[in-house]
Parts: sequence; C-alpha cells; structure tokens
Amino acid sequence: MSGVIAARAAPGPGCGLPRRPYTAGMALSLPLPLSIRERIDEVSDRIKQIPTELNEYGYDEFGLEPEWCARLAWSSILLYHYYFRVETRGIENVPPGRVLLIGNHAGNTLPMDGAMLWLAMLLEAEPPRITRGMAEFYLPRIPWYSQLIRRVGAVVGTPENCRRLLESEEAIMVFPEGHRGFIKPYSKAYQLQRFGSGFARLALETKTPIVPVGIVGSEEQSPGLYDSKFLGRLIGSPAFPITATFPLLGPLGFVPLPVKYRLHFGEPIWLEGDAQSDDVHVREQVDRVRDNISLLVEEALERRRGWFG
Repeated sequence: MSGVIAARAAPGPGCGLPRRPYTAGMALSLPLPLSIRERIDEVSDRIKQIPTELNEYGYDEFGLEPEWCARLAWSSILLYHYYFRVETRGIENVPPGRVLLIGNHAGNTLPMDGAMLWLAMLLEAEPPRITRGMAEFYLPRIPWYSQLIRRVGAVVGTPENCRRLLESEEAIMVFPEGHRGFIKPYSKAYQLQRFGSGFARLALETKTPIVPVGIVGSEEQSPGLYDSKFLGRLIGSPAFPITATFPLLGPLGFVPLPVKYRLHFGEPIWLEGDAQSDDVHVREQVDRVRDNISLLVEEALERRRGWFG
C-alpha cells in the first residue's frame, strides 16, 4: 500500500524544511483476518486523502506524523469496530474547514473518548479528517505518552496553538471540563462539570463554528471510586483516579472495560458577540454549548440497553 498525501500550496509557520511526501504502508505482518486487513487498507487510503504539510522527516510543525497514524491502523480498527463497537450519529453535521468539536469528558485512566472521537473523524467523516486534540499542560511531561499524542496530532492546549491550527482550517477537539470531567467518581457519571470559557472566546475571535458532541461509554470504561488530590500533587497532576482496578492491579488497571461507545454530533453552533465581551456574555455562550451537549448525552443514553449494548 503506497500513496502520497498532497501538501497545501504554501508551507505553514515552522515548516522551513523541504516537505516530504507521505508514503502510507504497513510494516507489520500480523496474522489478521481478511476483514480486518481490508479495513486497514481503507484507513491507509483515507489518510492519503488528508492534505498535510510535512518536513523532510515526515512531521508537520506540531509533530503530527501521518505515517505513524497508518502504523496504528490495525490497533485502531480493533478498538473502534470490535472492542468499543462505536456508533456515531450526526457526523455529517461537521462542516468542512475550521471547526471546534466540543464534547463531554470522562475516563479516569485513559482518554478513550478523545481517541474514539479522533477515530470517528478519520474513519467515518467525509472527507476524512485528522482531528487535533488540545492536551492538558501536564500530559506532555509523560515521556512515552507525550510522543504518542504528538504523533497523532495533539498539542498542548494553549490559545496560541489552537488559534494557529484554526487559521490552518483544522478540526480541533476540546473537552472544556478538563480534569474535572475526566477524573471523578461514577456517582457523578454524565453530570457535566464546569466548562472553561477559552474555547468560546477563540470561536468568537476566529469566527469558527462549534459542533457539540455527546459521548456515552467513557464513564463506564473505568468507573471511578475516588479522586485523590494528594496523590495527584505527588506526580504533578491536578487529580489522581482511584478505580475498582487502578492502582490495585498496577498497569493492568488501565485496561478499560469493553463498553459500547456512542458519539452523537449536534448541528453547528455559531456563537454571537465579540471575543472581548465581558465574562457574563461569554459564559452565556459557553452555557449554550454545554446545554446542547447535555441534550446529546441524554439522547445517547436513551438509545443504549446497558453498559455493553
């Protein structure tokens, strides 16, 4: 399998090196069923459709490496189609060009909600997109994890990084609850926590549409028992999850349950007002998005029969 991802007409900031065409290929020779191999071929073909400016080493200016995304295709297919059995509704609502995908957040151990949203945009959106994630400031400090998230397109979630990506017409996913939503006991499942307002100011400033996304499944993948702020401070994190399996089972405690994921995409929202508006006005815009997400979550919850179906 080979092909080239076309580059845009002009290189972006920081891409001073000559651009190298991306050659899609699988370096793995795994004994996978034919149906999975066909899906892997499909993933490589979809990655080839995505315009990406690369330097001679195969990276974009933020560290995205499409070839690495292709190498992960087999594991992505297994997770998305067979382990979590992801079901999407309304993904056709995502417009072309710059867009902010704003969703509810949960997981406690691994951010599989972000991974499933990233895969949905790659595997099911037309045209396919590589969605750029806004990572919490402490995540890039984790040696192995920082490299992984950069290679698949995530960046540190600063306003400047987000602004530059939107100016390049990228799709950005943001979870405004941050660690407040990601790490919490199951008694608070699907109770949306306070949203930060930074995404709303950026949407107003850059005239970017927002697509709300309601995500169901992430709360059950690793049900939380307790959030230890003390243990979090010891490792430089704002929170630390205690679940039924973590940290009791060590690394095995990170393995999520094979719950069914549902992603419901709402219609685009164009925020009204000025980016320099007072906090009260911006908060009204944030609450408007939050209410839409809450309705999408309720809709997804009504469709499921249980954690696994």
